Amino acid sequence: MGIGQLAGFAGATAVLVGMPGPNNLYISLRSLTQGRRAGVVSALAIETGTLVYIVVTALGLATLVQTSPTSFAAITVAGALYLAYLGIKMLRASVGDHSAGLEVAPLGRVFRDGVVVNLLNPKAALFFLAFLPQFATRGASADQLRTELLLLGVGALLIGLVFDLCYAVGADAIGRRFRSVRTTSRWRNLTVAAIYLGLSAFALVTAL
Repeated sequence: MGIGQLAGFAGATAVLVGMPGPNNLYISLRSLTQGRRAGVVSALAIETGTLVYIVVTALGLATLVQTSPTSFAAITVAGALYLAYLGIKMLRASVGDHSAGLEVAPLGRVFRDGVVVNLLNPKAALFFLAFLPQFATRGASADQLRTELLLLGVGALLIGLVFDLCYAVGADAIGRRFRSVRTTSRWRNLTVAAIYLGLSAFALVTAL
């Protein structure tokens, strides 16, 4: 792979990763409502999910999913349903007007949810199924192709981590003002629920 090809990959990846999506929104919401520590944990969780995609792509399982529109649609619907679950969870928390919602989630749950959000994120799936393989050397041997996909995947992970941490730090700065405002956890949870449900609806429309 030439320097020009690598530079093109890095630039295109930065644009795609930096665009707002379920991953960035999840990180931002955690930082806004729970602070920078939760945002950083969310960023690490998202990239843990990326590691899974890297391994799957390198092993060639991505090709199997790519050739089966039904399988890809199932992944998209599963991701939409999980986002809807998170939204409904926030709605239920808002009914009692207490603080047991997103802002007080244990960091273990923050990490777990972040991994799942990325694994079921249609944007991430499209990136590894359709975008990443385009930069691999055509006609390469199986071992070379596997190595290239692993290296490209790690590069995408590092770029994604930089953006994720920027979202976490930036959202925390905004969240300090947000958390200092005298507003009930009910309204905070309702806001988060509306965003999750909106993303879920968008993902479902994309799948259909």
